[in-house]
Amino acid sequence: MQFDRVSKTGRYTSLPGGGFGFIPRPLPPDPPFEVDHEMWTLLSEADRAIGRLDGTTEIIPNPDLFVAMYVRKEAVLSSQIEGTQASLTDLLEYEIKKRRLSRATDVGDVVNYVAAMNHGLAQLREHPVSLELLKQLHAKLLTGVRGGTRMPGEFRRSQVWLGPEGTPVTAAVYVPPPPEEVMAAMQGLAEFIHRPGPLPPLVKIGLVHAQFETIHPFMDGNGRIGRLLIALLLCGNGIIRKPLFYPSHYFKRYRAEYYDRLQATRDPGEWEGWLKFFLRGVSSAADEAANTARKIVLLREQHRGLLQAELGQRTAIGLKLLERLYLNPIVDVRLVTSVTGQSYANGNTLVADFVRLGLLREKTGHKRNRRFSYQPYLDLFEDTSSEPSQVK
Repeated sequence: MQFDRVSKTGRYTSLPGGGFGFIPRPLPPDPPFEVDHEMWTLLSEADRAIGRLDGTTEIIPNPDLFVAMYVRKEAVLSSQIEGTQASLTDLLEYEIKKRRLSRATDVGDVVNYVAAMNHGLAQLREHPVSLELLKQLHAKLLTGVRGGTRMPGEFRRSQVWLGPEGTPVTAAVYVPPPPEEVMAAMQGLAEFIHRPGPLPPLVKIGLVHAQFETIHPFMDGNGRIGRLLIALLLCGNGIIRKPLFYPSHYFKRYRAEYYDRLQATRDPGEWEGWLKFFLRGVSSAADEAANTARKIVLLREQHRGLLQAELGQRTAIGLKLLERLYLNPIVDVRLVTSVTGQSYANGNTLVADFVRLGLLREKTGHKRNRRFSYQPYLDLFEDTSSEPSQVK
């Protein structure tokens, strides 16, 4: 006989195999969360940080050229939260070689995340966020990689639960709704996303992310799709014009608290703690991304000046290569010749000039099939964060 236990934010329903699945109430939370002085302050700081970040699109020349690196950075960080070991350099080397590397599976996860993000951003030009779009993103995320047999592009039709590998459902950290409840819960979430109301946009996005993770609609990839959804809602609602934003840096750094705060929204209904954590993350990520953008502008001007002073009549070709390095920071001579239209010998000479000037660094140590990195630019996106103790 089915037994339901009601909590502050939903109800627990017994499962055929034992344990209880949690079915959340539709958003907004009822009873409503408390908006105290601290939350208003955090919201104000997050709004200002997002505004500063959006303003950087006016100072960056050709911002679309730099969006690719921000998207890659978010893809790497979001995937690392789930245990993927691939780095930004792994991803860039995969892109140029298009071959299997030592971390081929992990790199594939990140490559797919980039493809899903780019697909979502392209779709937003014509259509708002929808359940169909989320399914499309999920299909792109899981096709051909780990999890590729776990219903890519479809809402789950079997029970899942969270916990260490091998944990039975009766000992799980969290058990999402049973599969027959998933569609109704996701339809309710979609209605909330598009329903006009008085909630500040950043608060609403924070609620949506938590609810999505609570529903856990897919067999795999829910964390990555949920974090991707944050960027899509920011862009889709006109809060930022370009996705120069990687919130997963904050979530990765405070990974333990990230999971704890999400879990606390479920049974105790501690929405306040989650929303404050989320708003701190938005502020931190926006400030970091804006700071990176300012450094990019300065770096670009310095390196353009260096090429103009050193390359003489070949300055125009050098500047053309420099611009391409912001899109592809790891290159080989073959790509350089393709970009500049130079012969292989002249392309090789140009690469040597860039190495001499400290703009490129040889990565392989080989005499053949060499690859070069635009290291000063890559250093701006390097992740040196560790996972500290929980913030308060």
